[in-house]
Amino acid sequence: MSVTLASLLKSKQENRPLVVLTAWDYTLSPILDDLVDIILVGDSLAMVALGHPTTLPITLEQMIHHASAVKRGVKRAFVVCDLPFLSYQEGISAAIRSAGRVLKETGVQGVKLEGGYPLIAETVANLTTIGIPVMGHIGLTPQSVHLLGYRQQGNTDAEAERLLSEALSLEQAGAFSVVLEHIPSHLAATITSSLSIPTIGIGAGPNCDGQVLVTADLLGLSAKLPPFAKAYLNLRQVISEAVQKYADEVRDHQFPS
Repeated sequence: MSVTLASLLKSKQENRPLVVLTAWDYTLSPILDDLVDIILVGDSLAMVALGHPTTLPITLEQMIHHASAVKRGVKRAFVVCDLPFLSYQEGISAAIRSAGRVLKETGVQGVKLEGGYPLIAETVANLTTIGIPVMGHIGLTPQSVHLLGYRQQGNTDAEAERLLSEALSLEQAGAFSVVLEHIPSHLAATITSSLSIPTIGIGAGPNCDGQVLVTADLLGLSAKLPPFAKAYLNLRQVISEAVQKYADEVRDHQFPS
C-alpha cells in the first residue's frame, strides 16, 4: 500500500515511528522503497553525490534532475525533495515557482524548506494553500552554515523558546511534518509533544515521531560521520575490497576466465 499524506499524519496518532532515509539516484531508491515511509531527496546530495563541501552550491535544476531519477524507482514511499538555497528565500513568488516546478517535473509528493521564522512560515502557508505539501526543518539548518555553523542548536532558554515557536508556526502554516536537526533531546521531546504533526529527528534524540539519516552515512560511504549519525556497515571497505579483488584478477589474467 502506498504511503500517503493522510497515513503519515495518522502515524503520530497511532504512535507508529516514521522511517526516513535520503536518496539521490535511481539505483538506490527501489531498494529503499519497500523499507521506509519517506524518501527524502535532500540537498545533502550536494556533498555525498557531487563532492561539494556544503549544501549551498546545488541548484534547483540539479535537485530536479536527481529527484526525477529517485522518483522513477519508487512505487510505494512518499517522496519529498529539498528546495535548495535561494530557490525560496527570495520571496513567496519564487518559492511557489520553485516548488511548483519540483512537483510538476519530478512527480514527488512534497517539498522541504529550512527555517521557521515568519517569512518561511508565511511561505509554507502560501504553498500549502495552493496544494503543495511541505515538510519543515528547524534546528541545525545546513543552508545557514555560514551563520550558524554545524553546532547543536537550542541550548539556551531563548533558543529553545524560539525553536518551539517556529515549530508551532510551521504547523499552523500547514506543514505536514517538521525535521528537528541536532537539538537537545529534551527540547525535541517538548516540541514533539506540542505538535499534532509528526516530528522527524536527526541528532535530536529518541522522542521524535520518526528518524531520518543520510543514507550515505548509514551505509558507511561517508568519509566522516556527523556526531549524531550511525553507520550500519562499512560499505567503503566492502567496495574497496571488491574492486581490489577485481583488479587483482584482471592483472593476474584470471578475469575473464
